[in-house]
Amino acid sequence: MPHRISFGTDGWRGIIADDFTFANVGLVAGAIADYVLDKGLADRGVVIGFDNRFMSERFAGLVAGVMSQLGIPVLIGKRSMPTPVTAFAVKHYKAAGAVMLTASHNPPEYNGIKFIPDYAGPALPETTGRIEAFIKRRLAGELPHTAAPAPARREEIDPSAAYIEHVRNLVDIEAIRRAGLKVVVDPLHGAGIGYLDRMLGDLDVEVTALHNHRDPLFGGSLPDPSAQKLSELRETVLAEGAHLGLGLDGDADRLGIIDSDGSFISPNQLLTLVYYHLLAVRGWRGPVARTVATTHLLNRISEAYGQETMETAVGFKYIGQCLLEKGSICGGEESGGLSIQGHVPEKDGILGGMLAAEIRAVHGKSLSALLDEIGERFGRVYCARIDLRTTSEHKPVVLETVQELAPDTLAGRPVRERITIDGTKLVLDDGAWVLIRASGTEPVFRIYTEANSPQQLQDIQSEIRLITGI
Repeated sequence: MPHRISFGTDGWRGIIADDFTFANVGLVAGAIADYVLDKGLADRGVVIGFDNRFMSERFAGLVAGVMSQLGIPVLIGKRSMPTPVTAFAVKHYKAAGAVMLTASHNPPEYNGIKFIPDYAGPALPETTGRIEAFIKRRLAGELPHTAAPAPARREEIDPSAAYIEHVRNLVDIEAIRRAGLKVVVDPLHGAGIGYLDRMLGDLDVEVTALHNHRDPLFGGSLPDPSAQKLSELRETVLAEGAHLGLGLDGDADRLGIIDSDGSFISPNQLLTLVYYHLLAVRGWRGPVARTVATTHLLNRISEAYGQETMETAVGFKYIGQCLLEKGSICGGEESGGLSIQGHVPEKDGILGGMLAAEIRAVHGKSLSALLDEIGERFGRVYCARIDLRTTSEHKPVVLETVQELAPDTLAGRPVRERITIDGTKLVLDDGAWVLIRASGTEPVFRIYTEANSPQQLQDIQSEIRLITGI
């Protein structure tokens, strides 16, 4: 059903054999090839990466065939590659971009395809819009570009060693080597198999690996490194007395952490730890980039060090822009994923795991203990996200209410600022805030809240639900 193809926050995803078919993947591959040819970058070739999902290697082979027939040289992974490794390969091989076959942390019946431009980060809406325009032209029977006189070359690549060496240069490997760490790694059957365990093992870390073989059904679960899906990692960390548990999602661009006491370290908390560490220990100076839905504790830290906080719409593509063009030294989002200056402007769970190990090694204490210290210095915050479902008929009514939402007070505090970068965000005079965003595809509203106490968090959530009628 080609009319269902559209690029969302991070590419196009669909259900295998329903809308994610060979015909539709071939259509999208042709449109991406049109984009590369129009940009005049075809001679540089295109990298093709794929994850461990069912048929991913076959879909990748189809994309390679389409590219080659249209005269674009192909650099295709010898085996599955994480998204951040595929992005790194774009820079490493000076390619025109990459096509990544992945549905990230979605259920096993899904697969997806996304384009990574030549700057090695997520495609911006202007780029995906042009690719969608080429899809429409092809559906209308127009072929913007026809087959080349002879197929372009196809080369199998394995950039893993170069990628690993690059990441080693971004972390304090000697501090990790000296620390005598014990770490449990869980790639959740995904494309991240063989990265963190290898990298940490080479640094004399005692590593235990879970779910480190390919399973397209992901053990009957989701390849999502959330607190709920990392229960086995938590049990193993506690049983083995490990310092850290590191879990990756299906394409290894996101990370979930279990601390030594079994507590889950959220993406908000990891981003806070990384930015604080870069400023306080490494002595780096520069802005931090975060999405509108991500913790304001970063604002407090950046302000204390005389730095700036850059706030973007939701989507790592906007964080990548800040890293690439605006001098941010660190950036990330509450849904998982971060990167730092010197790396590709793409979220990377493997880099995140290595930075977590560095922070644990350098500070000589658990991540939870370090977060407590940060809380004592900058103030404690309490974050939560709730997803509220309404009906398709009622969604427009709620959406209008949310768009016009501008109360003078909320939960007994004056509203200091109203931000509409992405949804409606209300910031209170004491720094607490709430963001209401509508799903683009479902009758669902997401309410992100950050408060200075659990009670304030609950009060804000309750009042927002009352005001909006969700």
